[in-house]
Amino acid sequence: MRIAVVINSASGTALGRDRIAEEVARHLAAAGLDAELIPDLPGGLLARLDAAVAHGADAVVVGGGDGTIAAAAARLMGGPTALGILPLGTMNMLAKDLGIPLDLDQAAEALAHGAIREIDVAEVNGHFFLCSSVIGSPSWLGRHREKHRGRASLRNRIAFALAALRSEWKHRPMRLSVSLDGGRAVRLWTRALSVANNPYAEAFGQVMAKPELDGGRLALYVARRYGAWWWVRLMVGMFLGTWRGARLVHERTARGVTIHTPRTAVRVMNDGEAVLLPPPLVYRTHPGALRVIAPRPAPVTVDAPLEQAVPPGAAIA
Repeated sequence: MRIAVVINSASGTALGRDRIAEEVARHLAAAGLDAELIPDLPGGLLARLDAAVAHGADAVVVGGGDGTIAAAAARLMGGPTALGILPLGTMNMLAKDLGIPLDLDQAAEALAHGAIREIDVAEVNGHFFLCSSVIGSPSWLGRHREKHRGRASLRNRIAFALAALRSEWKHRPMRLSVSLDGGRAVRLWTRALSVANNPYAEAFGQVMAKPELDGGRLALYVARRYGAWWWVRLMVGMFLGTWRGARLVHERTARGVTIHTPRTAVRVMNDGEAVLLPPPLVYRTHPGALRVIAPRPAPVTVDAPLEQAVPPGAAIA
């Protein structure tokens, strides 16, 4: 397989690794992949993605976080070129849902022996995402995180914690009008709202995980009594598999979500990347629009036939 490789050296776990490109190339070569790394270009990351698509390779492999992967998906969706993922971000939510190992050597092996899957891509006002789109107080915190990316000092951690506390009283609840699949609009008053590309799981140990990536559905989550204690209860509830029963969020699924607000612009955080969009926010899904390379599912073991499992001459009760 011939692949073109684009590495976002500003991604979470790539920061501070001056030889990350050489490291990636070494792991890909060890896995038996014919890889060509796309060098830095004047247009930045997006220009490198365009160059990778024009390269004519069998797949474009992207090393980065969920935001970088979403940018690549916007270039590749609907086309024949597959997307390979090397998880170099902070959260790596999509990689985890696909079962891609977080270690580079294992991720390279998964690419070399993986299979093509078709997964959904979600969109809001022409901006694409693969995991979730968030508005409200969490999007402001995401902007603060981006501002201090790569400076993981104690001072910056304290500043982020103080910013989270300030968001409790600084950001007023949003007045929204939401309609699903073009139906009747419902008025909401909330500090945080998320639209996920397919619903989250509810099972023990499954925190922010998705059981399916090709369900063709958007999942709307509206926070009830958003705050620091709410976050604690949500994370614990997700780990225990009880968060839906705790009534921490309103949850609905649809193929399209439209959000109106009196504001002239809304800060939206798509897969960790902040963007300012004019309302209304129109969300829709593109089922199976992206071809990705994912680890092959484990083989299913089938019990031996009865005539093989019972020794010759033995009696069957």
